[in-house]
Amino acid sequence: MNVDLFDFDLPADRIALRPASPRDAARLLVLDGATTADRHVGDLADALRPGDLLVFNDTRVIPARLEGRRGDAKIGATLHKREGTRSWRAFIRNGRRLRDGDAIDFGSDVTATATRRDDDGSWLLTFAGEEPVELLLERAGHMPLPPYIAARRPTDARDAADYQTMFADQPGAVAAPTAALHFTPALMASLAAAGVEHVTLTLHVGAGTFLPVKADDTADHRMHAEWGRLDAAVAARLNAVRAAGGRVIAVGTTSLRLIESAAREDGTIAAFEGDTRIFIAPGYRFRGIDGLLTNFHLPRSTLFMLVSALMGRERMQAAYAHAVQAGYRFYSYGDASLLLPEP
Repeated sequence: MNVDLFDFDLPADRIALRPASPRDAARLLVLDGATTADRHVGDLADALRPGDLLVFNDTRVIPARLEGRRGDAKIGATLHKREGTRSWRAFIRNGRRLRDGDAIDFGSDVTATATRRDDDGSWLLTFAGEEPVELLLERAGHMPLPPYIAARRPTDARDAADYQTMFADQPGAVAAPTAALHFTPALMASLAAAGVEHVTLTLHVGAGTFLPVKADDTADHRMHAEWGRLDAAVAARLNAVRAAGGRVIAVGTTSLRLIESAAREDGTIAAFEGDTRIFIAPGYRFRGIDGLLTNFHLPRSTLFMLVSALMGRERMQAAYAHAVQAGYRFYSYGDASLLLPEP
């Protein structure tokens, strides 16, 4: 499909620079079949059914943005995927000043050697020394806010907490699974009281999620690989919920993509561990999920293509137009939508 079909106009003042406070006070646009309703995330239990199961991503964001120098040249790096115990693939700012084998000094006694430039412009950074890379990043790294926020304000101490979900446990993401940012202990208690349970899986979100689609046709777009794990116990739980007539609701596109990567042709879920490059666009047949809670996404993005595949492109274009008109806040720190397609 032509990528232009997934474009829409978004005023700059609709881009949220801070999350709602409290988190579950964010607004929630509910698309349930053909109906549309304006609600709040705190009302989520009323929009779901007893027996439904929410699936959260328990990845934890690491301080993956680094600022350094190669000689007199300023070099910025955003890590996006671990390649080994001391190596990460990274998108480089001012990469034209790098040559294969150059060392970059990121300060705080953190250095890395750049090698193996990929076709997408990313480099392999291999960190010097014997300390775990996570410790090096804690010393020299910064929280990797999305570019549409970072371009408008600096990262600060609030972001260290604001850009982590209450489920964050497994370090490795360089972007937050932002749909889960809306959840609080109070909201989880109300969901449990309503008979809505939850499980977690892990998908380490990469910075590639923010890259624009440069191809003119969706068929020509190449996704970046991300590592995920869905264990056998979680797979069995998902299968049991659906067998009993409940719905599996992915919280975030990251959870959805991992579930779909683990889904068999008959709709059952198998255990999964490894890389996934799954790209979901209109025409895709969903096998493992029955609904999605997600934030509002960028125009022409793979994530807007994903929600269009789930609900229909015209339906989502109309829903986003309504959200803009009604003052919903967009992107990572913005409001949410609950998408429940007709069975």
